[in-house]
Amino acid sequence: MPAEHEPEPGTVPEPARAPAPTRAAAPAAPRPVPSWARKGDGDGGPTPGAADADEADGADGAKSRRFPSVTRDTARPEGGGRAAPGDAPAPARQWPMLAVLAATAAGLLLTAVGHARGGCLLIGIAMIAGSLMRRLLPSVGMLAVRSRFTDMVTYGLLGVAITLLALVMEPKPWLNVPFLETAVRFTVR
Repeated sequence: MPAEHEPEPGTVPEPARAPAPTRAAAPAAPRPVPSWARKGDGDGGPTPGAADADEADGADGAKSRRFPSVTRDTARPEGGGRAAPGDAPAPARQWPMLAVLAATAAGLLLTAVGHARGGCLLIGIAMIAGSLMRRLLPSVGMLAVRSRFTDMVTYGLLGVAITLLALVMEPKPWLNVPFLETAVRFTVR
């Protein structure tokens, strides 16, 4: 009769197994939260109620990469951060938006006092400047409403349209478009 520790003939002996060491699993390092996914007061910091989102994670504490089925906030548009450091006064942090609003207000004032062409040109140029700022500056504050591309196209098209309307404005248009008079007659009649 063979011994208990010897294998039977024709079988492969099992290697000796060492008992697995028992140690506590190290806690996983938290993954950084992307800036667009942070909830907060505008500077990317957490809010007092942000701990509620951590309870929705799995039992092991791992963050899910999927969007939640119910959202509680809207993601900040790309480039929607402050245009100046956080310690600057509020108007300085939003200077791109204030510049476009000031130029638009000046254009409306010009239009109200009887200089319609100059006022419309100023409004159109302000919108084009807003489009250029949205393209060139990394952070434009509240001037960022949608994605960078959508904001650029929207501001740019509105600015060009308002500028062109100011240039063809009667009396004595600065830009003469040959088919415009025929198109207006055709659509009005």
